[in-house]
Formats: sequence, C-alpha cells, structure tokens
Amino acid sequence: MVPEPLRKKGDLMTNSGRFAAALAAAGLALTWSASAEQPPPTPTAAPKHCVSADHRQFDFWIGSWDVFGPKGKPVGANEIRPILGGALQENWTGAGGVSGTSLNAWDAGRGGWHQTWVDTGGDVLYLDGKFADGRMVLSGSQKGAAGGAVDNRITWERIGGNPDRVRQLWESSRDGGKTWTVSFDGIYVRRK
Repeated sequence: MVPEPLRKKGDLMTNSGRFAAALAAAGLALTWSASAEQPPPTPTAAPKHCVSADHRQFDFWIGSWDVFGPKGKPVGANEIRPILGGALQENWTGAGGVSGTSLNAWDAGRGGWHQTWVDTGGDVLYLDGKFADGRMVLSGSQKGAAGGAVDNRITWERIGGNPDRVRQLWESSRDGGKTWTVSFDGIYVRRK
C-alpha cells in the first residue's frame, strides 16, 4: 500500500502527481531525442497467423450464443471470438449472475489444446485436451474447496452436425474418475 502523499494547503498536485508528470515529460524528451537521431523503422511483414488445421479445430464454437439448460431454460449467453490469429476468447454471462472468461489455444509444442478459465465466483480452471471424432474434450485437475482433488472434463460438440447448435457438457469427479457428476449441461443456439 502506498501512503497518502503530503499536500500543502492550496496545492493542486500531489507529490505522486508531480512524479508522474516528471516521468511523462522525461519519456517525451527521450522519445523526441531518439526519433531525431534515428531514421523511421522499416516496415516488417505482418505476423503469420496460425493457419494449420489443428488451429482451426475449435472454430465451430466461434460466435454469439444463447445458452439453454437440458430442459430449455435460458442459463446464459456466451460470446466466442477469434483473437491473435489462432486463439479463442470466451466471454460468458450467466443468468445467475456469474461471469467468466477463457482463453483457448492450440499448443503445437505439446500437440494439444489448452484452456484457462476464470470467473467472478473465484473459479480457475486449467484444461488440456484434443479434438477427435467431432468433439473437443478438455480436462484437468484442481484442488477442491474441501482440499481433495477435483477432476474436470468438458466436452463440446455440434448437435447433429448443425453449425448453429453446440452442446457443452462439463463433468466433475472427486474419486479419481471412477464416477462423474454433471456440473453443467448447456445447449448453445447461435444468435442470428
């Protein structure tokens, strides 16, 4: 924690404000000096995007979605967008008030997909997996609130091959994968 800066009566700028202003002025001076001494940079080629088939395996999830429970009740909305030429960013808004985001990317070095999920309920998931037989399956193990390990397995797949409907099934196990409990079962319907 930074202590409250001292002020003199009638002083409009704090000590930290003066310091920030001085840093900004020094930065401008250095930028001006450096640009005056060097020629402008030579344009470089745009970075190559991730174009392999592996990088495109999760593209079926890209879009704006309304999400429903198995009995048709609305449970939230999700926006999946491509970023950085090959990754996906998820932005979830649940009907119950929980929001979350994930980053998803093909990791060529490890030969698989990775997802990191964070939400307003304090949950963090690290999942890894592969796309096979028309399904993306990511899994990982976390320490549960009670201290034991919780295994998570999340599967995404098009419903009947329909590009406008995706099922996301999240299952959890507290006994090393002997039994699984459904944590979330969502039907994604693409917004038109």
